[in-house]
Amino acid sequence: MDGRKILNEKGIFDTLMSVMEDLFHQDEEVVEEAVDVQSIGPLPARMRPRSLEEIVGQDHLLAPGRLLRRVIESDRFTNLIFYGPPGTGKTTLAEVIARTTHRRFERTSGVMSNVAQLRAICEQARKLRGHMGTVLFVDEIHRFNKSQQDVLLPYIEDGTVTLIGATTHNPGIFINTPLVSRSLVFELHALDATAIKVLIARALSDEVRGLGAQHPVMTEEAKDFLAQICDGDGRRALTALEIAVRSTPPDEKGIRQIDASIMAECVQRRVIAYDKDEDQHYDTISAFIKSIRGSDPDAAVYWLAKMLEGGEDPRFIARRLILSASEDIGNADPRGLTVAVAAMQAVEFIGMPEARISLAQATTYLASAPKSNAAYLAVDEALADVRSGRVQPVPEHLKNVHVRAEGKEKASDYKYPHDFKDTAVQQDYLTIPKRYYRPKATGYEETISKRLEWMRARKKGTL
Repeated sequence: MDGRKILNEKGIFDTLMSVMEDLFHQDEEVVEEAVDVQSIGPLPARMRPRSLEEIVGQDHLLAPGRLLRRVIESDRFTNLIFYGPPGTGKTTLAEVIARTTHRRFERTSGVMSNVAQLRAICEQARKLRGHMGTVLFVDEIHRFNKSQQDVLLPYIEDGTVTLIGATTHNPGIFINTPLVSRSLVFELHALDATAIKVLIARALSDEVRGLGAQHPVMTEEAKDFLAQICDGDGRRALTALEIAVRSTPPDEKGIRQIDASIMAECVQRRVIAYDKDEDQHYDTISAFIKSIRGSDPDAAVYWLAKMLEGGEDPRFIARRLILSASEDIGNADPRGLTVAVAAMQAVEFIGMPEARISLAQATTYLASAPKSNAAYLAVDEALADVRSGRVQPVPEHLKNVHVRAEGKEKASDYKYPHDFKDTAVQQDYLTIPKRYYRPKATGYEETISKRLEWMRARKKGTL
């Protein structure tokens, strides 16, 4: 055998053995790290779900039959990008994939890694490409600058590594387009109160990874408060729970009693007497709307703050602002409806806590605006007439089609207003005329009122 061929094969063998030793050493470190985190790490790390079944709050992605669940279970996923608010399970998903995939799993972070480290990881993956694939998880990938993201691109493009990125930022803005275009992007939602309570219950009962060995007993009020105040962040909820349990001394029976006041102290937030399903909910929203109607922006913004602090759904508040804009402000300031609808769109687009600013802007604008319920009264009076049976037929000259019995179109008696000076033409639009809309002498409705009076006089020829 040719000596150069022997040396060449020996070199390949040595390289492969060196890489494998690094891998085994790395795996030992990962196992040691996992054991350490499970025993003494913070509660959110100890209670991190280990399977898809344990993940809560993301059924739109992980329910049976959903695309993401299918590709994870089959280990046939391509490049993935997870984005969403903090504490919603982005890193957890990556850890679950690490447990299920038969490929190498490398972890790095947009905060810690530099170009040289990324290139070293990817080159090692290239050496082993013929023997096993490599999954590269990059946490906080939005923190990579353009150069770092560009380093990854050729390795992703030729399949050397399969990328999993996690970010709290919109990938379409903060991640290079070539990376996004080569990935499946999944949005994780903030956890609702039900999902948070599942995490709380697990942590309280688990004696190995959780707090069960501390014998905590938590009131339902405390659970409700924590589930609402953590803003959909599971990590934040578990961190506060651990502080509450470990800082509360046991009673004579060895039980650690956790009530809402203790929980509020641990998260540095006051417990607000606000129940979204009972009297506090209805009383507070009533005070909010009546303050807007009464032109008191200070009171209105206070009740807004109470609702937000109490965990009210900001979309519910936005819907009530839209109703108030039409019911209480109306045409006294037609811009009020535009402002309210814009606030609703802002709530959907940017979410909490930033959306509080848009809600406050709409609240103070509507409270400060001139008021009129004339449009509201007009439609209700017209509805009463329709419902009472006095339904008027459409006048012949207003109908859409005018046809004679023999099928020939007849001349219309309709008078086209734009053919007349000032668009003022005397014409019946109701068979039995009636005045429903009575604009008030306030705000822009005063202008509307004067315009209508002028138009009526102009049609009669008195002007």
